[in-house]
Amino acid sequence: MFGWNGKILRIDLSKGTSWVEAMPTYLMEEYIGGRGMCDRILFDEIDPRIDALSPENKLIFSTGPLTGSGAPSASRFMASAKSPLSNCVSSPAVILVLI
Repeated sequence: MFGWNGKILRIDLSKGTSWVEAMPTYLMEEYIGGRGMCDRILFDEIDPRIDALSPENKLIFSTGPLTGSGAPSASRFMASAKSPLSNCVSSPAVILVLI
């Protein structure tokens, strides 16, 4: 698929390890990137009953397929996790401004 690297970098801070996985095709076909991908991964991989501050929670960073292309507003990325404030998934929009 064009616009995707097709890889997910996973980092386990508890063990101090990292590894690369192939991105599932359904993520590339069903989600453009950013918020939708982050939320889907959280939905699939964490139990909704976990505490937001537990090691089982995930912090996910995701970009869209246009990141790095020079297109306007394409330097945006998303960071998502289960929020300790609301106990819900939190995906604030983050925009980088390069000067």
